[in-house]
Amino acid sequence: MLLSFLTVLAIGLQFAMAQTSLEPAEIYLKVNDAVVEIISNSKDRSNPEYTVYEEGLGSGVVISEDGLILTAAHVVQTAEKVKIKFTFGKEIPAKIIRLSKGADVALLKLAWIPEDLAVAELADSDEVKIGEKICIIGAPYGLSHSLSVGHISGKHQEINMTSGFVRAEFFQTDAAINHGNSGGPMFNSNGNVIGIVSSILTESGGFEGIGFAATSNVTKKLVVDENSLYTGLDGYLLDEASAYLLNVPQSGGLLVQRVVPLSPADFAGLKGGNVAIELNEEKIILGGDVILRVNGIKLESVDVLEEVVRIVQKSKKTNSPLELEIVRGGKTENITIQLNK
Repeated sequence: MLLSFLTVLAIGLQFAMAQTSLEPAEIYLKVNDAVVEIISNSKDRSNPEYTVYEEGLGSGVVISEDGLILTAAHVVQTAEKVKIKFTFGKEIPAKIIRLSKGADVALLKLAWIPEDLAVAELADSDEVKIGEKICIIGAPYGLSHSLSVGHISGKHQEINMTSGFVRAEFFQTDAAINHGNSGGPMFNSNGNVIGIVSSILTESGGFEGIGFAATSNVTKKLVVDENSLYTGLDGYLLDEASAYLLNVPQSGGLLVQRVVPLSPADFAGLKGGNVAIELNEEKIILGGDVILRVNGIKLESVDVLEEVVRIVQKSKKTNSPLELEIVRGGKTENITIQLNK
C-alpha cells in the first residue's frame, strides 16, 4: 500500500510540474508587456573634426516594480541618453545604475514609473539543463516584440580582452538572435528570465544558429546585487604585443576608448580616443589615455583583473578615491578618480 501511495504521489507531482510548463504563445502573453525597447543616443568621436550623434536600438526587461530594467551592456555602454519604449507606446527616460562589460549586462532605472508596470521574474539559471526549450523576445532589426524559440545548446564561462574585470557566464542557444535582440530576455518554460541576450557567432553577419545570453544568476550577482558599478569608461585591455606597438612603458594596460560625459571617468578627467582601427580582429579607438596602474596594481594581464575589481568595489563602498597612473600623449601622469561623484 505504501509503495502504491508513493507511486501515485510521484505521478501526481510530475503531472503538477508538467502543468506549470507553458507553450510559447502562453509565455508571450504572460511576459510581453515586461519586455521593452532600449533607445540609446551616443556621440561618435572617431573623427575629431565633427561629432555625429548615433542612435542605437536594443531590448530589455523590467524586473522590479520600482522601475529596474536589465539589458546588455553594449547597448548602453557609451550612451549619453537612454529612453525606454513600452508596448503601450510611451517612452520614458532611464539612467544607467550599474554595468558589467565582461558579462555584457547593465541595470537601468526609469525616471518615473508608469501605471500598471509589468514585471518579469528572474529564475535560477543553475537549474537550467542543456536541451531545455527557451523563448526570446526582442526587436530584431527594429521589429519590436518579436518572439523566437529554441533550446539551450551549452553553457560557457570566459574572460575576454574587453572583459571589464569579471568572469562571464553565458548560455548558448539555437534560438534566432539578430541586431536589436541584444539585451532582450531569455525565458524558461515557466515564463521566468534565465538570461539576457548578448551576441552571436557569425561569418555572414546574420544569425547562423549560435547565440549567447548572460545567465540570470551571474547577471543578478554582478549588477542587480550591487557587485558591479558604472564608470562610464569603455576600455580595451592591451596584451604585450599591442602595448609594444603603442609604445606603452609596460607589457599591458587598459586603453580608454570612450568616456561618457558626466560619468565618474569623465569627472576624473580621463580622455577617450578619436582614431578607429582594427586590432587583433577587433575594432578599437586609439588616441585616448592608457591606464597603467590602479592603486599601484599594474594592469599587465587578465590575471590581475579580479584583484583590481575588488579594489574598485572597495573604493565605491568606502567612498575612497582611486589613484591611477596613466599614459597621455606619450607622457606618464597620475590622476585621482572618485566613483561616488
